[in-house]
Amino acid sequence: MKMNVFKYSAGIACVVLASLTTSCNELDLAPTNKFTELNYWTSEAKASAVLSQAYSQMMNSSKYFSDERLSDNLYEGRGSTDEKKITSGQVTTALGRFSTEWSDAYKGIKTCHTLLENIDQIDMNESEKEVMKAQARFIRAYLYFRLTNHFGDVPLFDHTITIEEANNISRSPKADVINFVRTELNEIVNILPTKEEYAEEDRGRITKAAALMLLARTYLYENDWQNVASICEQIMSGENGQYALFQDYSGLFLPENEYNDEVILDLGYLFPNLTWSEMYDGIPLSVGGRVNGFAPTQELVDDYVMLNGKGINEAGSGYNEDEPYVNRDPRLQASIVYHGYQWTNGDGVTSTIYIRPGSSADAGASNLDEYAGQGQNATGTGYYLRKWFDPTAPAGMTSGLNLILMRYADVLLMYAEAKNELGQMNETVWNQTIRPIRERAGFTDAGALNYPTSGDMRTIIRRERRCELAIEGLRLYDIRRWKTIETVQNGRLHGAKFAANNTQYIELDARSFDPNRDYLFAIPQSQRDINPNLTQNPGY
Repeated sequence: MKMNVFKYSAGIACVVLASLTTSCNELDLAPTNKFTELNYWTSEAKASAVLSQAYSQMMNSSKYFSDERLSDNLYEGRGSTDEKKITSGQVTTALGRFSTEWSDAYKGIKTCHTLLENIDQIDMNESEKEVMKAQARFIRAYLYFRLTNHFGDVPLFDHTITIEEANNISRSPKADVINFVRTELNEIVNILPTKEEYAEEDRGRITKAAALMLLARTYLYENDWQNVASICEQIMSGENGQYALFQDYSGLFLPENEYNDEVILDLGYLFPNLTWSEMYDGIPLSVGGRVNGFAPTQELVDDYVMLNGKGINEAGSGYNEDEPYVNRDPRLQASIVYHGYQWTNGDGVTSTIYIRPGSSADAGASNLDEYAGQGQNATGTGYYLRKWFDPTAPAGMTSGLNLILMRYADVLLMYAEAKNELGQMNETVWNQTIRPIRERAGFTDAGALNYPTSGDMRTIIRRERRCELAIEGLRLYDIRRWKTIETVQNGRLHGAKFAANNTQYIELDARSFDPNRDYLFAIPQSQRDINPNLTQNPGY
């Protein structure tokens, strides 16, 4: 599927789409009616090219990691990026992140409309045509869902609009956008194949389960627990495709294990034609990193429980602040690089990562990875990333590793959360959800695996979700829906205990979250300058 979905997107698809996107208003989709209708729509391959373009516009690596940088999982230690401005509360309506988020989504929606309105000109198998339409409708729904999560009310239209319409359209209520998304997903779920029904060369395409999972997320983000549980049960039943936890957590994120039975939908890449390189600024400098652009926070590290299942601050946990990484959740080592970490590269060579200030002598040389304060080349928090490191990537970390958008562990976690919020969490549900996730992670202690008889179950589930899905672009949306963003994104986050001669935890730049404004992005000023009917969100 990698080649089938993406190989055309830099070629003929771009040619046809270039003729459709000449207006400054990102909502405008006014074809020339010269190239597209008379000459382009002549073969299934050409329709596939446009669908390929839509896939590539659904999501990208930059947004994947920048969403995580908007949460309390990652800290940006260098420069003044848009994400840093957002988390510090220093934003204007002209911020680039707001305008690119808006324009990128509507460009993808344009592509979907182009395919949906022209594909019937092609003489091809009707069943295959309907499946292609269903994929385009999913991508359009995905983009509208992302838009409304960031902006609230947004212009909603399901067809090509003229320049005049684009320059005068108003924002539709968020409830109408969500209703449109749900209606689309409910209609296409019976058209889309299961993953088993796709041919091998089409693996990775949008499936029934992907439609159901996106539908579940629309209810999850509104705390509609009954619908979340019901939809998750449809996926867990196996009737919409057979999914299971991959046997090894670390291996889940390696290129040789792409398209395994846990992956429901991923962002497809292919080396060397279509790659991403964000990890170039995430891994230790001594093993090929450039500079550290973003690093895990102490708050994320602290949420990884001990091997006995207890949080580090719980009585009987066995946590030792002087040896903070001993006897911890195995997913910590799979995801985050800490002082003393044993790093293995793609050639199987292992090296020790020295980060604690003053550890250069231990390293036997000048240590590039040593914490030297914020704004330096090395980490600003005392940590680096391991999760998403591609051992096959060449220098510069130009990786062809797929980035996972949806996976089965998330289904189990959504189900566990929904059942708990409904007052229906019990040992049976635990053994269906949290226990197998922890077993796969490498826990063996009964205290971690057995149904808890004490402790706050909501805290346990939320912590499990954070650690299982860390650096997968979901944390921002979780803390928004839990309303905990008002607390965790106000004040200072922390890094490792490397300040004041290794006696205090690093205090990072202050973050600020205004609950009266910051749950939503600003409507881009560039779009309001074109269209006066686009109202602004409160507080901007």
